[in-house]
Amino acid sequence: MSTSPALNVGLIGLGAMGSGMAASLRRAGHAVHVLDVRHDVAQAFVRDGGVACSSLAELGAACDVVVSVVVNAAQTEEVLFGKDADGSGCAAAMKHGSVFVMCSTVDPNWSVALEARLEQLGLLYVDAPISGGAAKAASGEMTMMTAAKPEAYAKCEALLHAMAAKVYKLGDSAGAGSKVKIINQLLAGVHIAAAAEAMALGLREGVAPDALYEVITHSAGNSWMFENRMAHVLAGDYTPLSAVDIFVKDLGLVLDMARASKFPLPLSSTAHQMFMQASTAGFAREDDSAVIKIFPGIELPAKS
Repeated sequence: MSTSPALNVGLIGLGAMGSGMAASLRRAGHAVHVLDVRHDVAQAFVRDGGVACSSLAELGAACDVVVSVVVNAAQTEEVLFGKDADGSGCAAAMKHGSVFVMCSTVDPNWSVALEARLEQLGLLYVDAPISGGAAKAASGEMTMMTAAKPEAYAKCEALLHAMAAKVYKLGDSAGAGSKVKIINQLLAGVHIAAAAEAMALGLREGVAPDALYEVITHSAGNSWMFENRMAHVLAGDYTPLSAVDIFVKDLGLVLDMARASKFPLPLSSTAHQMFMQASTAGFAREDDSAVIKIFPGIELPAKS
């Protein structure tokens, strides 16, 4: 870990990933200011040592670096510029030369344009999507796929390493980080869909689900997503760590990126349709492993 001086860091979005990232920054000795629409969550962080801000402008004015861990580009726009670009976001309050670190999965072209917009305001930008899940975020062991100008890295690189075990530098301007994250999401979504299909077939054929899980996780057909997500299915627990609608969005971004260059993605297209079906069937806010619920004629394990 870097021995750089402590900084005032703002983190917006204390969800499954953001809460762990904020805790990692605090452990590294930084003064962490947080904001979340759920005030009780922000106050819980304060009780353990932190500062809860009452507005985006307050957070922006107080911090050298602002880390945004919201769901999508639209929420990031609101974080920066306020609702309907009314100026109530954090960008107008941030000091000249401050850094905005964007951790959402977004259209790479949007990220490139955002860097230019922030540059006009005198702000630096890091395109920094994240991966690894809540547990790795909490332990500071997640992965960050970053792209930024050298001066942005110079101001916040120690913070990035405080939050992530792997910080990949993929380019000296925005876009490359988001492209790699979208490719990662292609694989993640397809693997979850394939894992669900395999488990569903096993259930249909009368194979004991625990036995199937044990065999597959020790065989060549295993994947990280099978091992992780099918454990949720076996437990009958669809509490969302990553929801079905996240993959409706992310696989949509995958297909949008490929469509722009007329590149065929048959597996991604099928997986996207599976998540769309699960979403419209009422499972939008359940764990993404709930995509298995689209398969007919199977009896899923009950919640243990």
